[in-house]
Amino acid sequence: MSETRAENRIRIFDTTLRDGEQAPGCSMTIGEKLRVAKALSELKVDIIEAGFPAASPGDFESVKAIAERNYGPIICGLARCNPADIEKVHAAVKSADRHRIHVFVATSAIHREHKLKMAKEEIIKSAVGAIRMARELCDDVEFSPEDASRTELSYLAEVVSAAIEAGATTVNIPDTVGYTVPAEFDRLFRYLREHVARIDDIVLSVHCHDDLGMAVAKCLAAVGAGARQVECTINGIGERAGNCSLEEVVMAIKTREEFFGLDTGVDSTKLYPTSRLVSNITGMHLPRNKAIVGENAFAHEAGIHQHGMLQHASTYEIMRPEDVGLSKSSLVLGKHSGRHAFRDRVIELGFDLDEFETNRAFQEFKKLADKKKDVYDGDIEAIIMNAGGASSGPWTLQSLEVQTHTDQPATATVTLINQDSELVCESALGDGPIAAAVQALEQATGVDMILKNFELHSASIGEDAQGEVTVSVEVDGMSFRGRGASVDIVEAGCRACLEVMNRTLRRRARGDTPGINTQSAHATI
Repeated sequence: MSETRAENRIRIFDTTLRDGEQAPGCSMTIGEKLRVAKALSELKVDIIEAGFPAASPGDFESVKAIAERNYGPIICGLARCNPADIEKVHAAVKSADRHRIHVFVATSAIHREHKLKMAKEEIIKSAVGAIRMARELCDDVEFSPEDASRTELSYLAEVVSAAIEAGATTVNIPDTVGYTVPAEFDRLFRYLREHVARIDDIVLSVHCHDDLGMAVAKCLAAVGAGARQVECTINGIGERAGNCSLEEVVMAIKTREEFFGLDTGVDSTKLYPTSRLVSNITGMHLPRNKAIVGENAFAHEAGIHQHGMLQHASTYEIMRPEDVGLSKSSLVLGKHSGRHAFRDRVIELGFDLDEFETNRAFQEFKKLADKKKDVYDGDIEAIIMNAGGASSGPWTLQSLEVQTHTDQPATATVTLINQDSELVCESALGDGPIAAAVQALEQATGVDMILKNFELHSASIGEDAQGEVTVSVEVDGMSFRGRGASVDIVEAGCRACLEVMNRTLRRRARGDTPGINTQSAHATI
């Protein structure tokens, strides 16, 4: 029996940087993608789908940069079944020691008739040609029949057979629009195993969207029917309702090992910090009741639950907080804590900072510790996630003064300082303190922006908790996202906006013109 059929190892294919980033508002910079890719490598995923290189020059460069870092996992890029896409993927991923080309074409009747306007035979010919071309460039080739779950079973088997004969080493079966249900998906995989020759010679993969809230359940059903690769994203982010959640599928397999008889190579203790990293970078805060990594995942308030927990944790917890990287301790440091204690806590929380980043974060920690008595884990995470931002210049917020009166416009005065110690001070009026402060920042920096969304999230507990602000704005016809944190939410909002303004000024100084938004050319499988 082949490795694919017999092995008990589930490959984790992470597509946070490709399918996850396609969610509205989740677009990332190259620097942010590199941070996520590094975290994914430390999480020990098997494959990182780093992007869709043909989508835009920016996407190509980010995939290439990730491949050049050679973090460890296989680096994969997505391509449509055409030579230009395939060549771009190869050019982007080839510097990684282990790389993969992932090609796809739609196969369902609705896609054949309304999108592609191609006959069944033409689609098979297109797939075979693309796979053969990709195999000439790379030994590791994955093929996906888009909208497989709505494709006629007999035709799907025909397409998969042709893909295997053409040289695909992994065949992925996607539920592209989240249409199928677990029992139906189980039958689909079993049908393919019974009707496709040489299917045991390849890795059978699964990719589910969460439109009906069953993505994880469907992926686990496919695993039970023989799939040995699961395609998923951190926090389940992705287009529409998102994708299969990596942390949920990994912990389901780990927690129910006696049922599945399988395991993954994922270091589950890195799940929580990786989840927080992606949440902060994308600005998509998790619901408190999110499975595995939500704030309430290991919280117990009901008296009967608390009594049981005191007797034995397993009465109401099927996992330990430590298993997913969540510390039992949350109150950790104060203004008298030293650099070593801070660095140790950062490491314990799962973050890997270099000396420069540690020093910069420690300086921000000391400033915060002077403002509030107790500093919690959430505060430290907010510091780490926001220590770059506006401080990378050219302008830094030196002071902010706001005045508000009932039934009167608010006034705000901001003072900025640059690397040459030059000061600029501007005042403005607004309907509220945020509007006034943003107007003052625009006058000070010369960057006009349209504020699309303003989200406030508490980083920890208590009246003096830091507020984490994420803003979505439009500048020069492009969409940007900024983040800021402070115990003063107006200041946090200013820092978030100033981060975008600084990025805009640096881009203008380089002479960059607005490029193609990476979300303008989507690939959905």
